[in-house]
Amino acid sequence: MITADEQRASIRTGLMAAIGAYVLWGFLPLYFKLLGETSPAVILAHRIVWSVPTALMLIAVAGKWGELTGLWRQPRVLFTLLGSSIAIAVNWTIYIWAVTNHRVLEGSLGYFINPLINFAFAALLFGERFKPLQIAALLIAAAGVINQTLVVGQFPWISLSLAISFAIYGAIRKTTPVDSRVGFGMEAIWLSPIAASYLLFFLPAGTHAFDPSDPGLIALLLLAGPVTAAPLILFAMGARRLKFSTIGVLQYIGPSLQFFLALALGETFTPAHAVTFGLIWTGAILFTLAGRKPRPAAVTAAPAAD
Repeated sequence: MITADEQRASIRTGLMAAIGAYVLWGFLPLYFKLLGETSPAVILAHRIVWSVPTALMLIAVAGKWGELTGLWRQPRVLFTLLGSSIAIAVNWTIYIWAVTNHRVLEGSLGYFINPLINFAFAALLFGERFKPLQIAALLIAAAGVINQTLVVGQFPWISLSLAISFAIYGAIRKTTPVDSRVGFGMEAIWLSPIAASYLLFFLPAGTHAFDPSDPGLIALLLLAGPVTAAPLILFAMGARRLKFSTIGVLQYIGPSLQFFLALALGETFTPAHAVTFGLIWTGAILFTLAGRKPRPAAVTAAPAAD
């Protein structure tokens, strides 16, 4: 039986792990910026290829090797992970393109919208009920999208694509009974033949998988696997130890850091952009509040009979 001290220690560990995951995701654009003029396709391919040895090492350390090899006897799970690998590859592709094209602000907006898309998926796919405040949150966030389209004059396709692709990924992984490390490893394995083939045989003329004259860039590309895996593993540690409502609040750390990072990098932010973010932030906050369950009232024990 778990003692109260052990439970508190587990919660503290989970809290630190989840915060660490979201902080790493928040500063991820800086990693892509350090890669300079490297093509988004080359960055994506390296991210996939070097995720494989990283994942295999983590699986071996955790003693989950049998679970990975056992997937080959579970074709339904195996091909479900193919679907999730495609969803996360689409998400990574769009995000890397956004960062390398100086559109970090739109990327951060996508991850503010993501919880609302998740809720819509939960209602449509898993039968979860809408609350009045959650409906209001969705309408307010939709007003933000409309403002971005009509007033700013730019349909937020990057933001919506990121939110929807990650929601699809989450929905698939929610229904797939597999350890997070094993699932991540299998997704990387599914994608790696295409990524490796691209790096070896299909690079455009004048493009190199590695530039031998720049050892610093080579080191950064080799770090793509750990940079991808670390926040995912930390997130899994946090999700197992914390309440869903706590995760719901913490998930705004990442896009908030990305938002301020975009401003520091000098991206355009007009009053019209402020209205868009204000509406979507309001919708996200209302959505989070609506999802929180009230704490049960304390019950006073009746005095014992003499």
